[in-house]
Amino acid sequence: MKQHENAHPMHIFTLPVIVAALGYFVDIYDLVLFSIVRVPSLKALGLSGQELTDYGVYLLNMQMAGMLLGGILWGVLGDRQGRLRIMFASIFLYSIANLANGLVTSLPTYAALRFIAGVGLAGELGAGITLVAEVLHTSIRGYGTMLVATVGVSGAILANLVAHAFDWQYAFIIGGCLGLLLLITRIRVAESGMFQAMQAQTTVSKGSFFALFSDWQRCRRYFNSIIIGIPIWFVVAILITFAPEFAKEFGTTGPVSAGNGVMFCYLGLVFGDLASGLLSQALKSRKKVVALFMLLTLAAITLYFLQGSRSPAFFYGVCLALGFASGYWAIFVTIAAEQFGTNLRATVATTVPNFVRGMVVPITLLFQFLRQHLGLTGGALLVGAICTLAAFIALFFLEETFNKDLDYYEELP
Repeated sequence: MKQHENAHPMHIFTLPVIVAALGYFVDIYDLVLFSIVRVPSLKALGLSGQELTDYGVYLLNMQMAGMLLGGILWGVLGDRQGRLRIMFASIFLYSIANLANGLVTSLPTYAALRFIAGVGLAGELGAGITLVAEVLHTSIRGYGTMLVATVGVSGAILANLVAHAFDWQYAFIIGGCLGLLLLITRIRVAESGMFQAMQAQTTVSKGSFFALFSDWQRCRRYFNSIIIGIPIWFVVAILITFAPEFAKEFGTTGPVSAGNGVMFCYLGLVFGDLASGLLSQALKSRKKVVALFMLLTLAAITLYFLQGSRSPAFFYGVCLALGFASGYWAIFVTIAAEQFGTNLRATVATTVPNFVRGMVVPITLLFQFLRQHLGLTGGALLVGAICTLAAFIALFFLEETFNKDLDYYEELP
């Protein structure tokens, strides 16, 4: 199905784009909420001291395991069953898990629900970005994915506000209700025309995850699409998560909260995603903007380590700058979606961001190992250098996709 010849930027305000943006908003709300309410929720279950850290990591790993599994599951189903169906199924799953999370009374139940929530959280972004990329004209699809990401990451700000205004149980229940309310829009949203046309092609193989590795060129495109997003999660997983430790190391003049660091980082991400999306449309290039924001990330990381003994306000300002510089998440996922044909697009767009999130595990393990030999600052700097260098190399080998026609199929075995 071909797109219209001309399109105005205001044409992005269609129901599929708005629903994808709101779905990602609730997605990020839930993703960040657990980190914010981890301590009070575990205390309510009778845990204390080191148990709060140990079981917090355990629950986070359960959620991450669900996201890695869900990324593959939703991606394959998205190419076989439709982008729209998978987007709403994932919203339904993590909304139900959210509601149930507000009623947990035991750690095993909590862990099971975080796993189920992780499976649900894995599907919305990839399905939403794929749907938006396929329903919008080539010239404005960057605006559409920008809107999805900008609205979506602001869900972290709402999560922080709700978590401080209500008990942790109500914070989870509110998130679940928001997701279920979004499902009301399902009856009005139309499926991607490209997917519908593909469904009529009975000879086209679709949604094969392992086909990504059956051809060297396809495999290289896939891994390069993942690697360019790794610096974003280095910033979040190391510099923001361990903000209190770094602040103490730098001699910051007052206490620094990881929760506030996350909030200011995500606030920066909102403006960064907005700026990178607009700049991508102005320059008519994805790669140039990603390269620019990677350089900004390097500059923000440098400022982070050179700030010295400043005030907590200055430290949070640097977190804001790190978030802004890392604000190429929307373009990163868009590039991944645009690299592949219609019969593999949802698989790629759904698995790529979840595998990048999954890279938090090796990144943190490497950081903990190097920290023992090089210290807190030295270990973080070396891990950051490795992540950033790999990302620049991967970006160099990726195709520019700004004006690419997405109405084609991958030749699968």
